[in-house]
Amino acid sequence: MDKTNRASGLDYAKGSIPGLFMKVFLPTLAGMIFNALITIIDGVFVGRGVGPDGIAAVNIIAPLFMITTGIGLMFGIGGSVTAGIALASKDNIKANRIMTSSFVFSTAIIALLVLGAFVFTDGVASLLGSSERLMDKTTGYLLYLLPGIIPLMWQSIGMMVIRLDGSPKYAMLCNAIPAVLNVVLDWWFVFPLGMGVRGAALATSISCIVGGTMALAYFRWSYVLKFTRHLEGSLRMVKNQIVIGSSAFITEIAMSVMMFTGNIVFMRFYGEAGVAAYSIACYLFPLIFMINNAVAQSAQPIISVNYGCGDRRRVREGLRVSLRAAVICGILASLGIGVGAKAIVEMFIPASSEAGQLAVGGLPIYSTAAIFFAINIAFIGFYQSIEKSMTALVLTLLRGIIILVPMFLVLPAVFPAWGMWGTIPATEMITLGITLGTYRRLCKQG
Repeated sequence: MDKTNRASGLDYAKGSIPGLFMKVFLPTLAGMIFNALITIIDGVFVGRGVGPDGIAAVNIIAPLFMITTGIGLMFGIGGSVTAGIALASKDNIKANRIMTSSFVFSTAIIALLVLGAFVFTDGVASLLGSSERLMDKTTGYLLYLLPGIIPLMWQSIGMMVIRLDGSPKYAMLCNAIPAVLNVVLDWWFVFPLGMGVRGAALATSISCIVGGTMALAYFRWSYVLKFTRHLEGSLRMVKNQIVIGSSAFITEIAMSVMMFTGNIVFMRFYGEAGVAAYSIACYLFPLIFMINNAVAQSAQPIISVNYGCGDRRRVREGLRVSLRAAVICGILASLGIGVGAKAIVEMFIPASSEAGQLAVGGLPIYSTAAIFFAINIAFIGFYQSIEKSMTALVLTLLRGIIILVPMFLVLPAVFPAWGMWGTIPATEMITLGITLGTYRRLCKQG
């Protein structure tokens, strides 16, 4: 750990916590925004080049993308927390084993997922909610997306572990360079080559391959963390990573459930136009998540290292800094989406279309979720960092599935005018009340 401090200038155990947070947060935020932009850019080009059916097809396949990112974040967060604690104890060999096992075991899991999706393409598309009218577009998008799934997972893990190693700027580049490349390739494949949704998926795959390769290449010259062939005790390490990072995985699963359930509800009420309108909100949600996840994950190495050192005062200060940043980001996101709803819709589809009108009316309601969501994610990240994985997991399940799904079924029936759009804000608000109660109990326990 001392070597990392000298090389990178990030002394998580002794440095100014607000200063450390900003040094990590700014490149982490940029990197995560670029990561979210890959999906948003797909939507913009598909919406403009193919139309509402194209954007609906992409949204139907998006849960698979989210599951992959979730597995990557699970191993990335679990690996960076456990490796951070090992580094705090100056056990660099163990930290290397933890990092290597993250990549090896997650790759094996994703390889099985990719193989299953390739063999049962039509079945996967149907399972995710594709109608017959959208089937050709959804299966085409899925097949061209599969080559980039494993590298996407490497990119997600690398973003976390590289930051722990003391290189947040390089972690940012692993997302920024693929995002810029994706813009260029999306335009080229969708418009000049006329490849439609398949072109957008191919652009995403190539971009993910570049980002994943950059993440792997980093460990040839990294400060402390390096790949190792010695994986003694790796199964136990992987178990710990899964337990600690499981709430990050569940968060991505929750977004998949949100998309899947929402697609079904909107399809039932408004048909394909409803799914297209809801798709725009779904494109924005990963951006909101990534911004607030940047807050939580920028505080994570500070909190986990000081937790490993037994310094409770610095742990609490890390949480306070994280919460202040989360509130600011949540307010800005809510105002940006609410005020700019029409302009946002116009980026994807004409606001005068049926789907466009639904989205313009619904986004201001949907945007109020950002503030509650930001605070929830900050607390979940805090619990991950201090190895209270079960608390983080329960809160994630509440906001992502247990409360969300019933709300999606009840609110639209009770309040047809706004219930579908108000489901996510209501879910986040209820979860925040539970989150604050949980933290008060923790404080009383000392």
